[in-house]
Amino acid sequence: MCCGGRCCVSMTQCFFDYSTSKVLVIRSKSVGTLNRFCQAVVLAYIIGYVCVLKKGYQDTDTVISSVTTKVKGIALTNTSDLGLRIWDVADYVIPPQEENSFFVLTNLNITPNQTQTRCAEVSVDTGLCVCVNMSYCEILVTLCPGVQTGRCIQFSVTEKTCEVLAWCPLEKGNDPPDPPLLAEAMNFTVLIKNSIRYPKFNFNKRNILPHVNSSYLSQCVFNRTTDPDCPIFRLGDIASEAGEDFQTMAVHGGVMGVQILWDCNLDMPESWCMPTYTFRRLDNKDPDNNVAPGYNIRFAKYYKNGGKESRNLVKGYGIRFEIMVFGKAGKFNIVPTLLNIGAGLALLGLVNVVCDWIVLTFMRNRQQYSQEKYAYVGDFGLWWRHMNNVSNSHADSCPHLPEI
Repeated sequence: MCCGGRCCVSMTQCFFDYSTSKVLVIRSKSVGTLNRFCQAVVLAYIIGYVCVLKKGYQDTDTVISSVTTKVKGIALTNTSDLGLRIWDVADYVIPPQEENSFFVLTNLNITPNQTQTRCAEVSVDTGLCVCVNMSYCEILVTLCPGVQTGRCIQFSVTEKTCEVLAWCPLEKGNDPPDPPLLAEAMNFTVLIKNSIRYPKFNFNKRNILPHVNSSYLSQCVFNRTTDPDCPIFRLGDIASEAGEDFQTMAVHGGVMGVQILWDCNLDMPESWCMPTYTFRRLDNKDPDNNVAPGYNIRFAKYYKNGGKESRNLVKGYGIRFEIMVFGKAGKFNIVPTLLNIGAGLALLGLVNVVCDWIVLTFMRNRQQYSQEKYAYVGDFGLWWRHMNNVSNSHADSCPHLPEI
């Protein structure tokens, strides 16, 4: 029993008591070296990798982008089908505008003066439309271009083919000219206008930088060493930076990738946020596994000839340029900073667990360390010590109970 307010005072003292763990200091060079090494590794990971390399103190956002392009250049061709002809942007950029890409014509096969009439099928190399009688052409209606009339007619002195209703004369399966007809395309230039936004940080920028004016833009060409800020690119230079020969690629066409990287640290000045350009070929050019190489499209130019509709069919080979924009921005934020600091402190606490395990498992004096580290006290001993302390502290104020 306790007297008066003495019991409340004792309970208040117990409430404000603080218990701490026992600290065992092991004076061992091997254990101390291991402990400091582990701590150094954890600190190097937190400071070097998490904070410096990965910028773990920043909040991040991914880029939102828009791209427009404008190609310029003139080419001259002289062929038996078209004669002397000038090619400008309206002729070789097909279609005039695409989203994040553009196609430039570099080579072509032309089938001129086609009209809708009847003619003999010309696919004699495949043998699909070679015929011997009328019934053969009626059976193979879907295998030959055009709509078959069911007639088997003379194609040449020695061969007959099925007659078709189509745009005649039919296109011949010729290989593209080598060297390419529009070899001048390597000197064409393209202006790439790219605007980006990081919505989380309300940050906007474009690749036409503030110091770029109209006079500079009218004469600059991108060069990684001398003029890296110019957004105008020569097509031949794009292929060269990707490790390709433009003239070889222009024969059958292909697909090129223009990659624009916006990695920005928004804790630094805005002028430090700059685009980085890289180029690579995207289509397959492996000669051992390339059945249909390059890139080509077909389009026609229609006109009236004596009141009758006619057209020039063009099988165009060219290079398709795909513009891909990537980026990530970071800015200081207290939440990821505290999360990474907390994770680092937890790792530092794990160092003690590892060292304790090694000391108590592998060290020569592990039995001694174990006895010093752990102290076992029974419940009775704790109760008896507590009762002695209480009796000594209250002996002068509390009456003794009668002994029985």
